[in-house]
Amino acid sequence: MQRETHYIDTSVLDIQDLYYILQHDKKLALSEEAKLNIEKARDFLDQKQDLESTPVYGINTGFGSLCNIKISDNKLSQLQENLVLSHACGTGEKIRPTIVKLMLILKIQSLSYGNSGISLEVVERLIHFFNEDILPVVFEQGSLGASGDLAPLAHLSLPLLGKGMVLYKGKEELAEKVLEQTGLAPIKLQSKEGLALLNGTQFMSAHAVYALIQTFRISHISDHIACVSLDAFDCNMSPFDPLVHEVRPHRGQIKTAQRILDLLSGSEIAQVEKKNVQDPYSFRCIPQVHGASKDTFHFVYQRIKTEINSVTDNPNIFVKDNKIISGGNFHGQPIALPMDYLAIALSELGNISERRTYQLVSGLRGLPDFLVDNPGLNSGFMIPQYTAASIVSQNKQLCSPASVDSIVSSNGQEDHVSMGANSATKLVKVVENTKQILAIELFNASQALYFREPMKSSPKIQQFVEMFRSKVAIVKEDKLMADEMHKALAFIENYSFEYDIFKI
Repeated sequence: MQRETHYIDTSVLDIQDLYYILQHDKKLALSEEAKLNIEKARDFLDQKQDLESTPVYGINTGFGSLCNIKISDNKLSQLQENLVLSHACGTGEKIRPTIVKLMLILKIQSLSYGNSGISLEVVERLIHFFNEDILPVVFEQGSLGASGDLAPLAHLSLPLLGKGMVLYKGKEELAEKVLEQTGLAPIKLQSKEGLALLNGTQFMSAHAVYALIQTFRISHISDHIACVSLDAFDCNMSPFDPLVHEVRPHRGQIKTAQRILDLLSGSEIAQVEKKNVQDPYSFRCIPQVHGASKDTFHFVYQRIKTEINSVTDNPNIFVKDNKIISGGNFHGQPIALPMDYLAIALSELGNISERRTYQLVSGLRGLPDFLVDNPGLNSGFMIPQYTAASIVSQNKQLCSPASVDSIVSSNGQEDHVSMGANSATKLVKVVENTKQILAIELFNASQALYFREPMKSSPKIQQFVEMFRSKVAIVKEDKLMADEMHKALAFIENYSFEYDIFKI
């Protein structure tokens, strides 16, 4: 079957677009408009070099604190190749292929506006890499998020030169070897091209996009799981009455309360008069806590959407205005702060989830200690809660904001850095941790709901729970719980929603 094509142009690229490009394995291609913009900027830059001998940063000068050293015309290509080679200083874990693909799309998008002076050949080669799944090996550590993501973007760019490693057909190979296999020659960079490739926020942005896509799924699944816990713990429904939220009308709070009422509509358990007058905050305040996180997700979504539709290399070329301007659009602060905020909002979904798990295993409201028959002989669900608590604690540590730090680099030229790359990588860790915490809650809540039988929850929640139990059975006596927790995580990662997940 022929793959669909997404055309790169000047229209706004949405995070949903990126999700669908990846989900449906779409190919990329440049629109005619994008091609024209790229070629105009390159021609303009070439003409400027021919006419003027004035030093222009990164085009005919050194980089960083070496910006005052003029480079002769016959060394400009070597200058750009040296830049890529010398800046490829990444270390640590290799980032996941999905994030590398996002980096490629976002770099192509940023270069397509015609403000970078890069050649059409280089952009087309990046598109070829994306379309053929020739994915550069990029490392997690090395970027200060200041002059863009220099080290990781250098690793992204190395295969253009036939250098570095790529993931191709499931194997890591030398880029030079893969280029030979696919009939491609290494590219010889022209003036400014190495800098256009390395300056930019695409490492940070790609992590943020990946995290946001996962976050919107997490937001929906956390509401579903909370509903299972609400009925499992025999909770009151009055805290979800619309009147409560009309007098404190935060958007996320209202939306969460509406969703809880919708998901639990028709629940036999919810309709029974309760002996308990009030429920613990982790149940009663779900709209306020989940809702506050939702509002944060919306805020971060808009900041990242702006970033992925921006030009973030340096210097910038303005053909119509006859200007080449050295500025600071590579600085990661505009997204470092939102990524730190997103990590905090996500961690709170995990925090409140673990508290519900704790209540469910505490032997309250007619539930057995640790949700198992014959407690004592069986430890039941004692230790899954420990695991959740451990992960929650790690999330809290990861939520110390990276963006408050700055370490001077490049002999003082780069005297304030965003550390946004650290915000990005720890954000993804918080995402994965939060999914596991929620999986543990669902594992517990499904077990607790079993002890409410023959009474049933709502049709929607019963269906959700039955789907879960088809993968993770009720625990009758002690078994290897790690296996069940892994199955629970797989369930929430693969759960298919019947509506648009980007509406929260």
